[in-house]
Amino acid sequence: MKVELAYSEFIRHHVKSRKGEARRRLTEGLGHAEKLFLEHVWWTAFSNFDNLVPEYEIQDFRDGTRFIDFAFIREHVKLAIEIDGYGPHLQNITRSQFSDQWIRQNHLLLDGWKLLRFSFDDVKDKPRMCEQMIHQFMGKWFGTSHSGQYSSCSFEDKEIIRMALLSNRKVKPNDICSALNVEQQKARSLLHSLLSRGILIPGGRGKQRIHIYHLSHSITAEFCDL
Repeated sequence: MKVELAYSEFIRHHVKSRKGEARRRLTEGLGHAEKLFLEHVWWTAFSNFDNLVPEYEIQDFRDGTRFIDFAFIREHVKLAIEIDGYGPHLQNITRSQFSDQWIRQNHLLLDGWKLLRFSFDDVKDKPRMCEQMIHQFMGKWFGTSHSGQYSSCSFEDKEIIRMALLSNRKVKPNDICSALNVEQQKARSLLHSLLSRGILIPGGRGKQRIHIYHLSHSITAEFCDL
């Protein structure tokens, strides 16, 4: 599925499930920075928007409501993702409004949320850096259930993990082609699957494709009983 179609379906799905201000905000559409993040960072990383919620409404520390740009909620983990622009509204905020930003953030963390913040400039100019940071987060929080996660891997997945462990924790698509006797497309599909589960993280990358993959820091020899 192309990202434009996936984005439209993503927004349409969430508009149907919202009411009031949350519905109005989504109906008007996401801002340029938020849409750019979805298309050039999140979609590139995972090829889906599963478990991601735009304009997520939470109770404000002053008994009102506020909206998180994106919430990723999976199992016991709640991740808030904020895209911060640098414009006149930021330069002209009052001291009180400036203080409120950090108090709000502190309350979010105290309520059990994890938080990743990206500047608009980084989303626009350094999307691969943002993508890698998200993969590192996924690897840290979802790549640690060793035995259960490994047992759910396919034969090809296990071989790729073993290869990486025995090759200085890195692996390339061509390595997979040779070891498993598969075409480039199949090799990249297998690697992307491990990437989406936080087992691998992207290493060196060209303009369009990842050229080398590294094992997440949470994956050790014990993961494969080596």
